[in-house]
Amino acid sequence: MEAANDDSTRFLVEFDGPADSENPRNWSMARKVMSTIVYGLLTMGATWSSAIYSTGAQRVAAEFHVTEAVASLGTSFLLIGFGIGPLLWSPLSEIHGRKFPVLIPYFVAVCFTFGTGVARNIQTVLITRFFVGFFSSAPLCITGGALADLFDPQQRGLALLGYAMAVVGGPVFAPVAGSAIVSSSLGWRWTQFITGIYMAFVAIVASLLLVESYPPVILATKARRLRFVTGQSAYYANHERWHPGLKSMASKFLLRPIQLLKTPICFLFALHASFVYSIVYLNIGAFPIIFRQTRGWSPVVASLPFLALIVGIIAGTMVNIWNQTFYLKKVKAAGNGSCPEARLPPMMAGAIVLTGGLFIMANTAEDRFPWIAPIIAAAMMGFGFFTIFQAALNYLVDNFPAYAASAVAANAFLRSSMASIFPPLTTRMYNELGVRWATNLLAFVALAMTPIPWLFYFYGRRIAARGKFSQRFHAA
Repeated sequence: MEAANDDSTRFLVEFDGPADSENPRNWSMARKVMSTIVYGLLTMGATWSSAIYSTGAQRVAAEFHVTEAVASLGTSFLLIGFGIGPLLWSPLSEIHGRKFPVLIPYFVAVCFTFGTGVARNIQTVLITRFFVGFFSSAPLCITGGALADLFDPQQRGLALLGYAMAVVGGPVFAPVAGSAIVSSSLGWRWTQFITGIYMAFVAIVASLLLVESYPPVILATKARRLRFVTGQSAYYANHERWHPGLKSMASKFLLRPIQLLKTPICFLFALHASFVYSIVYLNIGAFPIIFRQTRGWSPVVASLPFLALIVGIIAGTMVNIWNQTFYLKKVKAAGNGSCPEARLPPMMAGAIVLTGGLFIMANTAEDRFPWIAPIIAAAMMGFGFFTIFQAALNYLVDNFPAYAASAVAANAFLRSSMASIFPPLTTRMYNELGVRWATNLLAFVALAMTPIPWLFYFYGRRIAARGKFSQRFHAA
């Protein structure tokens, strides 16, 4: 039996040592950066599509004779698709690798994007928008895994930083471009046509430039190549003999995310990230009310405050880059062990800045206050949003390394579900409560969540040590 095992493992295909060039961790930095950029552009196309439609919601409502709240469901349906899609694409990426489970659904999303553009009734708009979200969610949930293939934990923070900027870049830039398109002679349909053209172009570029990065699939391809070249059918890779059942996959991507959401770490951080993510989509409806209706700005000019969010996001990026140095020092001090709490200082600052930005926005929105005040508030909101979103993602991955895919899926499902609630409610909420109290309400919610990163910075390791899914990681 022992001899048989030795003979069997002799034909097991693995990487040829730690320096094997086929191992994605050993790819050149240029190749890794190129792959990161391409995945980021794919992700940005999906998030761009989620936001640009909202700028034409009034025109959609007028054309199809429905209320603006019904037309705004086009954004909600897409976000629901964002939440459901990862439940399929994430397990497929662990079976078939990263490249094709991203690109095939993405090409389908392109088709549905053009379908929205040629829709002749509101039902078609809503159905196609859902499927755009469902299929374009593939890069949203798979990119994190692809970056984990390429970068070691010390480098991964910066790589995830670029990914996070792609996630938030779409909803921030799209309203500015969408307002210009809708206000021109092109109309709302061209928000979809231009988005579809961009997504198609990026998908074609990705199909040419992306190389499979999932190590088990790379080894399976290597085993097939060896069998063909040598004529020896005994060569095999472990991945070829892995046949996951429906029950095990359902447990990992349906049951386990729910189980993780029952833990204080996953629930509170996913909740905080979901709240700030929802504010981004709420702003798509709130900023026109604040700057167009309250201050009388033109539609295009009223969309420019979204650029203030970008200023805040850039500042948040700088803080995250600075914190990477702090994180590496903490990791080194811990003997190269993980130190999730060192991810939290930007989030601790961001929670305070976000709350302050919302209070300033609420109480300076009226035109009797200088226009610069709400613009500064928007920049503060951008800073708070990005630092909270990024740190929460890193903290979840660091705390649940063996269940990172499930933790990310739980986060994606909760944030998309929560964000889908706001588009049809924003106008009604602001009209009934007024700009001041509608925004103050959000500020008080943000204030209630401010202690979360502070609590876990000081007590996170102790809390994690008691958790079923994280105790073996922090017990030491």
